[in-house]
Amino acid sequence: MTTRDIFHWHSAARLFAELDEVFRRDARALDVFTEICATNTSDALAQLIRILGTGQSFCLYEKEPPDGFTAPKTGEFLTLTGGTSGRPKAVRRTQASWVASFDVNAHLFRLTSDDTIAVFGRLSHSLALYGLLEGLHLGLDVQVLAELSPGKQHAALLAKKTTVLYATPTQLRLLARGQVAPLVDVRLILCGGGLLDGATEKQLSVLCPRADLRVFYGAAETSFIALSDNNTPQGSVGRAYPGVTFELRGPDGEIWVQSPYLFEGYASGESRDTKCNDGFVSIGELGQRDSRGNLTIKGRKSRIVQIADQNVHLEEVEKVLIELPEIPTCAVIAQPDMSRGQKLVAVLEGPTDTKLVTKVRQHCRYRLNALMTPKSVFFIAELPLLPSGKTDLISLAKWVEHQT
Repeated sequence: MTTRDIFHWHSAARLFAELDEVFRRDARALDVFTEICATNTSDALAQLIRILGTGQSFCLYEKEPPDGFTAPKTGEFLTLTGGTSGRPKAVRRTQASWVASFDVNAHLFRLTSDDTIAVFGRLSHSLALYGLLEGLHLGLDVQVLAELSPGKQHAALLAKKTTVLYATPTQLRLLARGQVAPLVDVRLILCGGGLLDGATEKQLSVLCPRADLRVFYGAAETSFIALSDNNTPQGSVGRAYPGVTFELRGPDGEIWVQSPYLFEGYASGESRDTKCNDGFVSIGELGQRDSRGNLTIKGRKSRIVQIADQNVHLEEVEKVLIELPEIPTCAVIAQPDMSRGQKLVAVLEGPTDTKLVTKVRQHCRYRLNALMTPKSVFFIAELPLLPSGKTDLISLAKWVEHQT
């Protein structure tokens, strides 16, 4: 390990918790692994900045630190998976595995000290932590806006003339709702962590009229895998990110990844879908690739259910649902069914709309088939979210149980 392989706070970079500047403190390596609670952003930043540049191992967590693991070595850190369908797993990786992509992004997106990055999630979420560390490392100003409402986030972006956003589709959807004043200084939006629906993309083009929207695909275990550009087909996540090789293996197209950005393994928790083989990693996601190398994600193996002895991808049904402009966000879950094994339930965000239920069923039958058409459709004011900004499928499934 060299000093180039660890996180630093560049002398040109400034850091803001909302609109309040967080000032530098003398870096100090501790004798023990540092666990940082991310619930209060200001407190978390105060602890994190003390160890930047030292190579100190650390982890940011949400409610309670991960347990049952051996502390990572100097030059390593732990980040957490999204935890969409289960308890978040602690991912062990080297600081160098993220630093390697900082320089790539600086070149790809022409990042300079004139830029200001904003992140929207709490620092226990790897996307927000990545954006923060990349900005400070490269010499950019960074805003952490996790504890603000979308309206106040919008005001903070205007006030700081922010130029780069790191956000999930849900965070962007909430930001775009009901905002009038355009964010004319935003030149780049980096969106990852889920499906970006067409309605939100259209709203973003109005809210950020000068922004280049780049959707990327990756995971806590792999970091970047694919990146979109202006020539990416609708529904695709783009071609391989620089330095990445991915292969589609088996009849279902399981995605296997090799790159300098991979994790070292799980420090806490496990996943039966994650496998390592000869320098490649798979986290159990399935995809297909076109003749130009563009990758389309079909979904996780763990979200495949059997209905009448046929495999159904829940994420494929969700993609079809958000094709309807009336549905900005949704989730599809499966429930036991005596005759077919499983049945699909769609949960749409918004007020009850019986006409939309009819439209949903007609659209799914046309785009998919009767088997993949939800048997029940429920409406909810707001989908339950995890700190990562992803849908909390476990909480949602419990909510559905009380509706039936």
